[in-house]
Amino acid sequence: MDLKDLGNQIKTYRRELHQIPELGLEEYKTCAYIGEKLKEFGLHPFTIAKTGVYVYIDAGSDETYAFRADMDALEAEEENDVEYSSKHPGKMHACGHDGHMAMLLGLAKVLSKTENIKKNILLIFQPAEEGPGGAKIITESGIFEKYNVKGIFGIHLFPTLDEGIIASKAGPFMAQSGEIDVIIKGEGGHGGMPHNAIDSILVASKFLSSCQSIISRSISPLETAVISFGKIRGGSARNIVAEKTHIEGTVRTFSKETFGIIKKRILQISKGLEESFDVEIDVNLEPYYPPVINDKALYKKVAEKVHIEETDPVMLAEDFSYYQEKIPGVFYFLGSRNRELGFDYPLHSCSFNFDEKILLKGIEHYINILTALEAI
Repeated sequence: MDLKDLGNQIKTYRRELHQIPELGLEEYKTCAYIGEKLKEFGLHPFTIAKTGVYVYIDAGSDETYAFRADMDALEAEEENDVEYSSKHPGKMHACGHDGHMAMLLGLAKVLSKTENIKKNILLIFQPAEEGPGGAKIITESGIFEKYNVKGIFGIHLFPTLDEGIIASKAGPFMAQSGEIDVIIKGEGGHGGMPHNAIDSILVASKFLSSCQSIISRSISPLETAVISFGKIRGGSARNIVAEKTHIEGTVRTFSKETFGIIKKRILQISKGLEESFDVEIDVNLEPYYPPVINDKALYKKVAEKVHIEETDPVMLAEDFSYYQEKIPGVFYFLGSRNRELGFDYPLHSCSFNFDEKILLKGIEHYINILTALEAI
């Protein structure tokens, strides 16, 4: 297939998808669009996870390899002044998922015209990556067992890497995440008579400072973890002792064990402060997505034949990790940064954008993976 012609087509796919952003498990237009294109290629799409789509290409092999693109958008008002901007107010493809879908559609088109495919291929267009985790729904559907899937691959656009770079690493690559919600309940009173009240803001300050010692004193220096609190709300007036204070934060680690230690210590700190200040502290800290751990054997098998830029792991989260708990998988970043064109805004920015020419690099990488696996 002529790459220039393919490049023009995936540019169109991306821009059409960019205009119809939809939130998780609401991707009805997106699902219909993808299904229509796959049928045009002569493939047979099926629905999965309510608004997801998959295609199975049967080569008569006992091995299947899967490729995944996420479909959902974010609640964001687009600020890009482009002709293909979002037509859905308050929703935007600000994380590159429109590009991910365009790449997988491009791969589907290439495969539809490829003869002598040697191993079965499963293409998954997955809803709800941003939440509540469409990958988990798909893993629980039995699709990997049904098609005997031996490995899965995915690519995410990444604006901190120069455009066109394919980067990854074996082992821990992206973090497990968890959200912390804390409510400290004291006793309100007059600011001029604080001895007759219980100051929840004072206790909040003790809680925050104590939690910041967890990483340095309870976690091995050989482990990597982050505890960040980004929101605090308490009190109603300058001269009233605050009865309640709300705190919100996030925990990121590369292992479930480390996450468990952090959770245990936060609960211990809360219990101690309850006893010390005669307050009630409600803590909710549950894991969100597991860590992305790239399978070392599968990574090596591809890296021996395909150039991959080694990069540091990041403390961002991805529900691709659910697939990796089920089967071997490798996740890659595709650089999208081009400062000259202004394509250097971060993921989830209302100004995030990229040059569609990089999507060809992603398709080429998928083809290179299949070649390394002797699937085509």
